[in-house]
Amino acid sequence: MTDEISSEDVERLYDRLKEEAESGSYFLNHDVGFAKSLIRGLLTNERRYGYRACPCRLSASNKEEDLDIICPCDYRDADLGEYGCCYCALYVSEDVVKRGKNVQSIPERRPPKTETASRTKHAGMAGTLPFPVWRCKVCGYLCARDAPPDVCPVCKAKKERFERFI
Repeated sequence: MTDEISSEDVERLYDRLKEEAESGSYFLNHDVGFAKSLIRGLLTNERRYGYRACPCRLSASNKEEDLDIICPCDYRDADLGEYGCCYCALYVSEDVVKRGKNVQSIPERRPPKTETASRTKHAGMAGTLPFPVWRCKVCGYLCARDAPPDVCPVCKAKKERFERFI
């Protein structure tokens, strides 16, 4: 086995991620060459670490510590909603794709390690959650995050169809 990632491997993963993204009302960056270079980075990290850590972030080389940056990362939806793209810009918003909105670099949303550890410990405490839980009023989909997604990944209902559940 060679250490180099083949163009066929990149193409296969690109096609799969594009299909998965579109089925969930997400979009890959319309700059296909750029998107494929990020996918090559995901495949490189998968070989290196055993999981697809975001190629634009420094991995801890430990899956448990990197769970939040395994693509698609925990910060994707919040970044899409606020900035129109995720941190590495593999995923972009509908505005970027359909209206030609420009993608710019965005600030890192990932908290420092001490804050991540604190959130994880805090989440285990009975009756206390680190994020609000949002419920889609159409299909009942639940998600725990700062704000509801722009589009429900299950039934495709828009953001305004979500209510704060917990």
